[in-house]
Amino acid sequence: MRWCAILLPAMLYAAVAAAEVPVPSPPRGDGAQCVEPTEVMRRDHMKFLMHQRDETMHRGIRTTKHSLVECLSCHTRKDDEGRFVSINAPGEFCQECHAYSGVTMDCFGCHATTPRQPTSRSAQSLGRLLSDTSFRLHIQP
Repeated sequence: MRWCAILLPAMLYAAVAAAEVPVPSPPRGDGAQCVEPTEVMRRDHMKFLMHQRDETMHRGIRTTKHSLVECLSCHTRKDDEGRFVSINAPGEFCQECHAYSGVTMDCFGCHATTPRQPTSRSAQSLGRLLSDTSFRLHIQP
């Protein structure tokens, strides 16, 4: 009986403490739906990104379905002045869940944290690159 008097309050305290843990609520993306169901993306997005990286870097195959560029195009937002907010800024899409789970993102050491605005010069360069038959760029749907 004495055990119950000690154990019951401890269990109740643990239950109340667990109920008060804040759960991340990242901003919703702009698209009609994500490229994968939400639960799949929460669990496996890093696998998709690493696979995409390997296909692009090691095999020269570029696709868009699981690319970081596509993530940014949907999950970044603009501030009141119309400028893109960094996706890894506090409270933003990536940072919200990664901070909650204690995971460090290394994607943005090399990659941009906001969508890049195409310029006429970059569009011309891309056109020349794509027309160069010695450059093999495999674009798959």
